[in-house]
Amino acid sequence: MQATDVRAGKDETAPVVKPKGLGPVGWLRWGWRQLTSMRTALILLFLVALGSIPGGLLPQRGQAPEQVAAYISGHGWLGSVMDRLSLFDVFAAPWFAAIYILLFVSLAGCVIPRILKHGQNVRARPPAAPRNLGRLPQSETYETDATPDQSLERAHELLKGRRFRVDAHQGSVAAEKGHFGETGNLIFHLALLVLLFSVGSGAAFGYKGNVLVTEGGAFSNTLTNYDAFKPGREFSADELAPFTIDLDRFHASYITSGKNLGQPTSFYAKIRYKDGSGPQKPYDLQVNHPLSVGGTKVYLLGHGYAPTFTVKDGKGQIAFQGSAPFLPMEEKTFTSEGVIKVPDAQPSQLGFYGIFFPSAAPDQAGKTISAFPAALNPRVSIVPFKGNLGLDSGVPQSVYRLEGLGKTLFPVGKAQGLQVGQTLTLPAGAGSITFTGYKEWVSLALNHDPGRVPALAAAVIAIFGIVTSFLIRRRRVWVRASAAEGGRTVVEVGGLALGNATAEFDDIVSDLRQRIPALPEPGSESPGIEPTGSDSTGSESGSESISGAGTAGDQNEE
Repeated sequence: MQATDVRAGKDETAPVVKPKGLGPVGWLRWGWRQLTSMRTALILLFLVALGSIPGGLLPQRGQAPEQVAAYISGHGWLGSVMDRLSLFDVFAAPWFAAIYILLFVSLAGCVIPRILKHGQNVRARPPAAPRNLGRLPQSETYETDATPDQSLERAHELLKGRRFRVDAHQGSVAAEKGHFGETGNLIFHLALLVLLFSVGSGAAFGYKGNVLVTEGGAFSNTLTNYDAFKPGREFSADELAPFTIDLDRFHASYITSGKNLGQPTSFYAKIRYKDGSGPQKPYDLQVNHPLSVGGTKVYLLGHGYAPTFTVKDGKGQIAFQGSAPFLPMEEKTFTSEGVIKVPDAQPSQLGFYGIFFPSAAPDQAGKTISAFPAALNPRVSIVPFKGNLGLDSGVPQSVYRLEGLGKTLFPVGKAQGLQVGQTLTLPAGAGSITFTGYKEWVSLALNHDPGRVPALAAAVIAIFGIVTSFLIRRRRVWVRASAAEGGRTVVEVGGLALGNATAEFDDIVSDLRQRIPALPEPGSESPGIEPTGSDSTGSESGSESISGAGTAGDQNEE
C-alpha cells in the first residue's frame, strides 16, 4: 500500500509540480508594462533632452556642412569618432530615432489607458460616505432641530450651487468636483504626444537645405541650386514650391572702438522674392526674422566675402571673370580663404588659392593680417597653380578646395598680395589674374516643416493643460444626517481633497450651518430664560467650560 499523510491530506508519493516560467507572452506583458510606466517615459524624455545637447553645441550637416568638415579635420581621430557616432547629424541619427520612437510608444501606452479610466471616473457616481466621517482630514459634527430629510435636502442644494456633482445615498449626500485637474493632466500628455508626432511628421515630409547667394545673384527653389539638401523620407523633389530670391545687397555694421572692437551691431540682407507667379516683393532678411515663402522658412545664417577676379589664360583670352566665395577662417576679422578654378584656360588648366583680408594691415612682425571685419582696405594673397583640376574625373569636388595638389596640380611661382586693380602675371606665359574688387555673400537656410504649426498649437495646449492640473484639485464632501434622541438630528460633514482645501471646506460648513442652524450647546443660555441666583452663576461657568472644551476639540480635528 502507498503511504499517505492523513493529517496533511497529502499524498507523499504524488509527483512534484515545478512552477512554470513566464513564457513568451508573460515576458511580452512584463516588457510592455515596463515600457508604458511613467518612470520609463521620464527616463526616455531625459534621454531625448540629453541627446539633443550635441545638436546645439556642435555644427550639424543640415545647417553648416562646411563647418562640420572643418571641425572633423581640425580634431583628427576624435572628429572621426564623433562623426561615426552621428554627433554632427544628431536628429537623423539611428540612436536618436530609437529613443524618440520609444518615448512616443511609452507615452501612448501610458496616456491612452488613463484617458479611458478617467472617462469612467467622470461618468461614475460620487462614492458613498465612509462609515466614520470623523477620521477624514476635514470633518465637522453638530446637531440641529431640522429633520434628516430637510438637512440632506438643504445640503444637496448647497453643494449643487457650488458646482459639485451631487448624488444622494441612503442617509447621506455625496459630492465631488475637480475632475478638470486630471483632465488638464491628460491634455498635457496628449498634447505632448501630438507635439512628438508633429515633429516626427515634419521631419518625414519636410526638407532642409542650405544655399550661398552672392550680391547681385539669385536663387531659384530647385534641387540643383542647393549647396546642401536633406529631404525627409517621405518628401519628393517634385514638391518643391516655385519661388525665387534675389540678393540686392548685404549690409553689416560693426563697433569701431573700445574692447568690443569689430563686433557686429547689425546685419541684414536686402532681398526681393517672388512666390510662384505672384509679384516680386522686397524684404529685409535679418537674424531671427525669417522670410516665409511657399510654405518654407528662409533664415539668414551667415555672411562673408566673395572677391572678384578676371583670369586670362596663356593665349590672352578671358577664361574666368566673376566672384568666388571665400569662407571665413575666423569670425573676428573675417580673414577668409577660397579657391578659383579655371578649367577652360589654355594651354593648361589654372587654379588659385587665395586669402582675403578685408582690412589689410601689417602686424608687429610685418605679416599681413586683417585688423577689422569690414572691407576698409581689401587685399588678397594669391598662390597660382596649373595642371589638371580633375573636374573631368566624374568625382564630386568641393568648390572651396583644390584637388590633386602635388599630383596633377603644381604651383606656379610664389604667393603675392594684390590690392584692388592689381594683376599677377604668371611665369612661362601661363596667364594672369587681376583682383577687381569684392562682393558679399549670405548663407541661407531653408526649412520646410509641415508639422511646425501643429507642434506650436500642441505646445500651447500642453501649457494650458499643465497649468490647469496645478490649479485644480479633486475634492469630495459628504454630509450625513441621522436622527438622535429628543427629536434632534446629528449632521456630520467630512471632506477629502488632494492638496490644501481647508478654506473651501470651512466655507461649506459655515454655509451649511446657516442653512441648517445648529442647536445651542448643552448648558448654554436658552433664548427667553433668565438665569437667577447661584443657578445662573453655575450655568454661566459651566457654559464657559464646555464651550472652551468644544473649541479645543474643533481645533484638534481641523
